[in-house]
Amino acid sequence: MAEDLKYIIESLLFVSETPLTMDHLKGIIEGEETAAIRTALDELMAEYEQRDGGFVLKQVAGGYQLRSQGRYNEWIKRLIKPSTPRLSKAALETLAIIAYNQPIIRSDIEHIRGVDSGGVIRMLMERKLIRVLGRKEIPGRPLIYATTKHFLEVFELKDLKDLPTPREIEELSRSRLEEQTNVDDHAEDHPLASPLPAETPEADNHFDNQD
Repeated sequence: MAEDLKYIIESLLFVSETPLTMDHLKGIIEGEETAAIRTALDELMAEYEQRDGGFVLKQVAGGYQLRSQGRYNEWIKRLIKPSTPRLSKAALETLAIIAYNQPIIRSDIEHIRGVDSGGVIRMLMERKLIRVLGRKEIPGRPLIYATTKHFLEVFELKDLKDLPTPREIEELSRSRLEEQTNVDDHAEDHPLASPLPAETPEADNHFDNQD
């Protein structure tokens, strides 16, 4: 299998709708060492980078995923035919506040913004950009919010340590969020275009790590 390992991994990446983690790959490719899988991934990344074609292999949300080149977004949008509106300035502002202050409750978000944010928070949850971690043990037991794996995928981040600045979030969102949400609606059979996380925000009674 060793000689075919790189191409086995390539085929898995091609059909996967979400980033593939090392543990996931090891579970599928039984008997292969982590070092061998990582070497194969590094070789694929180098090949795609040298080729400089229509897609690349990137580390996203704790895994690996094939992604289309940003410079070809214009043609991709012609195929997908965008219909989903971009996030508003209020939504982007709220998303940035949650990203940099998570875990955070609604009252703290509204204290920072100075306005009611209930509708914006619901919309961000519908877009699967934020989720509910649980409830804070204070009077009223308010919900606690944090970003999702989908948020990491949209902004091509390995993890929260790679968060861009608030200004970069707004600039990136002008193209990526529109592309991502439109792919969610229209490209169910096209794994190269974008991930399709099956994540639904639910309220738990405990804290956990970024999912």
